[in-house]
Amino acid sequence: MNDGTVISAFTEEQVSSLTGISVHRLRYWDRTSFFSPSFAAENRRVAYSRVYSFTDVTALRVLFVLISQHNVPVQHLRQVSQKLGSMDNSAWARTTLYVLNKRVIFDDPEDGRQREVVSGQYMIGIPLERVVSDTRRDINKLSDRRRDQIGQTSRNRRISHNAEVVSGTRVQVDSILEFADAGYTAEQIVKEYPTLTISDVEAVLKRDKAA
Repeated sequence: MNDGTVISAFTEEQVSSLTGISVHRLRYWDRTSFFSPSFAAENRRVAYSRVYSFTDVTALRVLFVLISQHNVPVQHLRQVSQKLGSMDNSAWARTTLYVLNKRVIFDDPEDGRQREVVSGQYMIGIPLERVVSDTRRDINKLSDRRRDQIGQTSRNRRISHNAEVVSGTRVQVDSILEFADAGYTAEQIVKEYPTLTISDVEAVLKRDKAA
């Protein structure tokens, strides 16, 4: 995965799940220009008008830690959020944040652990590379499916315009049937849709034959 690769885009609900920040607070931060998503519609009232990038999710996780664990004032974090948003992925991996007297200090940890000179108090380090790694891990969990969803289909008015999909995914049943009609095997269809299993595809094809 290259540093410049765009990994994914995330809804408010997904971001809330990944960061611990409520949807209500995310919207408030957007309205007050404290933290706005990278991809946002001018009309915030329409569905999916706020879409967050991977960097957004990582930055929000850092901001949440700074607020909830280290009591850093939000006013100060307005400047911090601008700094985080301007860094590319490689900068995230090289950088550690330090908190001293409720203020965040940016520093390159080439000299090892940092501390305040007069008191000798160690600064609290937040390795961003670890935050990125943990964020990737939790994002992967979003695609995990329950066992009772394997080989099943469902409909949801919020998913693919209520089209029938394989449970736990956005893959439409009609798309699977189109590939099958084109001569694709179950194994080939799974390669096209890695979130599916052979059992998913075979269940759809078996039900179609029985219909």
